[in-house]
Amino acid sequence: MTVSPQMVTPLFIKENPALGWWWQNSSVAPSRESTALKEALLSLCRPVYLIDIGNELAVSHEGSMTWGKDAPPDRYALPLLGFAPALLPENLGDPKFRTFYGLRYAYVIGAMANGISSVSLVETAGRAGLLAFFGAGGLTLSKVDTAIQQLQNSQKRHHFPFGVNLIHSPTDSTLEMETVRLYLQRQVRLVSASAFMEVTLPVTYYRVKGIRQNADGKTVCPNRVIAKVSREEVARQFLNPPPQKHIEELLNSRLITAGEAELAQQVPMADDLTAEADSGGHTDNRPALALLPTMMALRDKVAKYYNYQRTPCVGLGGGIATPASTAAAFAMGAAFVLTGSVNQGCIEADTSATTRHMLAATRQADVIMAPSADMFELGVKVQVVKRGTLFPLRARKLYDLYTRYDCYEDIPCDDRKQIERDLFKKSFEEEWEATQLFFTERDPRQIERARHSPKHRMALVFRSYLGQSSTWANNGEPNRQLDYQIWCGPAMGAFNEWTQGSFLEDVGNRSITTVAYNFLFGAAVINRFQHLRNQGVPLPAELGTFHPLRVAQIQKRLKEKNYDMAQ
Repeated sequence: MTVSPQMVTPLFIKENPALGWWWQNSSVAPSRESTALKEALLSLCRPVYLIDIGNELAVSHEGSMTWGKDAPPDRYALPLLGFAPALLPENLGDPKFRTFYGLRYAYVIGAMANGISSVSLVETAGRAGLLAFFGAGGLTLSKVDTAIQQLQNSQKRHHFPFGVNLIHSPTDSTLEMETVRLYLQRQVRLVSASAFMEVTLPVTYYRVKGIRQNADGKTVCPNRVIAKVSREEVARQFLNPPPQKHIEELLNSRLITAGEAELAQQVPMADDLTAEADSGGHTDNRPALALLPTMMALRDKVAKYYNYQRTPCVGLGGGIATPASTAAAFAMGAAFVLTGSVNQGCIEADTSATTRHMLAATRQADVIMAPSADMFELGVKVQVVKRGTLFPLRARKLYDLYTRYDCYEDIPCDDRKQIERDLFKKSFEEEWEATQLFFTERDPRQIERARHSPKHRMALVFRSYLGQSSTWANNGEPNRQLDYQIWCGPAMGAFNEWTQGSFLEDVGNRSITTVAYNFLFGAAVINRFQHLRNQGVPLPAELGTFHPLRVAQIQKRLKEKNYDMAQ
């Protein structure tokens, strides 16, 4: 935070009537130095008093105060212009959310598929007082299983919370159910339900299995769900109790007991919601300013109707890119914030150095929507980086061809040759052989379906390219950079603009804890600045900016003995 000597004093405070009175009760006198307010705002552990001394602004961390026009008759009092209480980073957001998940901070790191949200990332976040989800989407169940066991073994030693992603599979409900069965078998107690267009049987099964009443007669759900949603109709389904049709099917299949079926009607499908705005990957590009209040109002309406014993919390994800956007989210009432794109460029993310540097060069306009691999036939799109890659253009071409032709043999010769040369680097037939090998391990039913449907065969071949493109990016394939699929929202660009000229401009310095602590600490500073401004104090706008600090600098600024952001 850079402040010129003219920024703070003198201020024309006569135009601002005093809110009350302040008097000194220590030997530390108020400061009229030009940098005093800057330092005061950064000292989050101490309150800030703004005082009128001879029509000049003075700042103090100590003293006593009273509100109102009448000064205490027995004390020498000075006009109080503004007051901001101490505000620690762990006090941001909803304390109910933090307590429910055993967190120090109301800060969530979203699941980045293909294991980009790695075991290392999830563990590092958890031990730092944050909540992170392992990116299970796109991985084989065996790899997911291995990751779960690694995290659980580490959890026994270090006692940190974590979750695992449960992504909707509209074209493969069996995979979704098999994933749920694995989570239940391994006693995974928290999932992030993402990309759902409706509540499905598998996610209902996960939610309901094991539900019981405790000794106090309260309903307990051992399996917790945070649903990431961007549409009201989907949010309503997750706020409602589990669908009765699914409950009946699970009961008839003997997957749940009659007692579990009965208790299921007393709880919402999801414990909490993440309102997903303009994010990377699967997104509806919704504006956060409109989306979050809508989701909170819907939550209030549904929770009141069902009279749940615990009202779901609503957080905000998508576009959380700086301390300012973090502060804005909390100011709007978000119970927690969820970051995504900015974490992909951090050193703990399981992606390549090439991808990290591409992300570091990304600006807000350098992202675009492109066809997704997992929901290709449905026309669903994901938000990706367009700078430095031809993937978005090539993916759109494949989808256009898919919609126009019934099999790849019908594709015009010139188009076929271009695709074989530039995208597959092999013939369609050779690509189909490789695709069959993949689905033999992943889902043999897709191969059988393709034998009877040439259009489905074409879709699988095209999906093969789309799927491999993200793997090439994660692995840093040097000959495939033009085909990299990098999920990313405009938040990445905003983050890069905020870090420009600081130590965080260097990709090697971007750790998830450094980013998270800067967002939280900076949001608290900005919150206090705005609190003072809202009291009518004409503070320069520059004081409301926050520039990156190293974790050691943040610890020092907190100025509490033995204070540790990770403890």
